[in-house]
Amino acid sequence: MIKLLGAVLVLFAGTMIGFQQAAKFAERPRQLRQLAHALQRLETEIGYGHTPLPEALERTASATPEPLASIFRKAAIGVWETESFSFRDSWEQAITSQWSATSMRKNEQAVLIRLGSTLGISDKDDQMKHIHLALLQLKAEEDSARDDQGRYEKMWKSLGVLIAVLVVILMV
Repeated sequence: MIKLLGAVLVLFAGTMIGFQQAAKFAERPRQLRQLAHALQRLETEIGYGHTPLPEALERTASATPEPLASIFRKAAIGVWETESFSFRDSWEQAITSQWSATSMRKNEQAVLIRLGSTLGISDKDDQMKHIHLALLQLKAEEDSARDDQGRYEKMWKSLGVLIAVLVVILMV
């Protein structure tokens, strides 16, 4: 009876580990879509609303789900509260401090950091062009993430179950 209970627990744990790893592959494309929507909103605020950059960041944060909202919110707070920081410094600090909460990779982080180096120092049209360029780069990353999801999500689910079955067989 104890062996049977142990086998069930091992199967459950292995399956959950596999599903947890698979969920990471499913989360990345979703967060990239959310980031693209947030940048489109930021582009609208800057280009058509003529909103100052810190306020545009706050509005974007309020319309964006977590963990991405915290990046925009922290960047806005950095600009409002610390006059010694440039926007670029506030943006980069917000991204690096909040990045571990996301499922995205270094490529996407590099795109956002490059975007932050041009926002706030150029005119409205130039800022909109840079946001549009970042959106194109993120679209390519999203396509790559979707390919990875299709390739690895099912593999991790199966792998978790199969490894758990192997451990149960070795236990018996």
